[in-house]
Amino acid sequence: MTDANDSVKGNAYIPYDRRSGNESIVYFTRDLSAAGLERIYQKVKETITGKVGVKLHTGEPHGPNIIPHAWVENLMEKDLPGASIVETNTYYEGGRYTTEVHRQTLRTNGWTFCPVDIMDEEGTTMLPVKGGKWFKEMSVGSHMPSYDSLLVLTHFKGHTMGGFGGSNKNIGIGCADGRIGKKMIHTAEGSSNQWSIAQEELMERITESTKATIDHFAGHISYINVMRNMSVDCDCAGIDAAPVVTPNVGILASLDILAVDQACVDLVYAMPRKYNHDLVERMETRHGLRQLSYMKEMGMGNNRYVLIDLDNNEARIQPEDAVADVVPFRK
Repeated sequence: MTDANDSVKGNAYIPYDRRSGNESIVYFTRDLSAAGLERIYQKVKETITGKVGVKLHTGEPHGPNIIPHAWVENLMEKDLPGASIVETNTYYEGGRYTTEVHRQTLRTNGWTFCPVDIMDEEGTTMLPVKGGKWFKEMSVGSHMPSYDSLLVLTHFKGHTMGGFGGSNKNIGIGCADGRIGKKMIHTAEGSSNQWSIAQEELMERITESTKATIDHFAGHISYINVMRNMSVDCDCAGIDAAPVVTPNVGILASLDILAVDQACVDLVYAMPRKYNHDLVERMETRHGLRQLSYMKEMGMGNNRYVLIDLDNNEARIQPEDAVADVVPFRK
């Protein structure tokens, strides 16, 4: 059983045999390509109906580690015609701070093959946060309610403040609008320090923001995490991101946000220490693992799962099997 004190420590990794509860399905492929992305999408597409938003981190200008736009173009052309990429402006000044500069960055990074909806371009709206201890509601882009379903397409990597950026971070920070919602998450009331909230409290605030969105899309939301070019820094760092030293792994997908983020973390921890050291250190020093335990406390999913290998007749595998063929990252 998990120790109650460990479960709230964001720097404490909880091994699988100390978790409890039901198991969810997580699909896995080593095929890091447009074809691999399209194939794994087929396993989680049943929830994606009506007017579709694809929540993607489109990156700072010339960001080297973002999901290749050609992969996304192929997926949307073949499986999501009429869908839009959805984004929000940033809380920090940079290439996505205002709608005008954000649209220039979108062009620079190749996101020109479909509509890109900057959801807070015309204002904000509030979504309820059910069961939160920090928030009763969260401010998101005003365009969000116009969508019927959401595909959360995430580049899994480290994060300067969050420890790691998976589906939870992609939604929790990425759907909060750039001026109100992100401030609610990052800045303590009355503080002159923009980034005054950190560690466990930050992870909990991110997670509560995420819950507002996934409750809104209940039954019409799916998650895909791409474990490629995993710097310890987020794609927000752009060309200044730390060099990638963690091996590429593959693509994971699920209908359970906690299960897919937990599986990615487990795959990182399953690597030999010389390959995962930097990313594990980033997760633990930022207390980022609290994202996982708080998602479970909030009833957002399961931290136990069945990992299905799409490359081997959909066999059930362990994280160690998924990374068995991982080799050191080579440029």
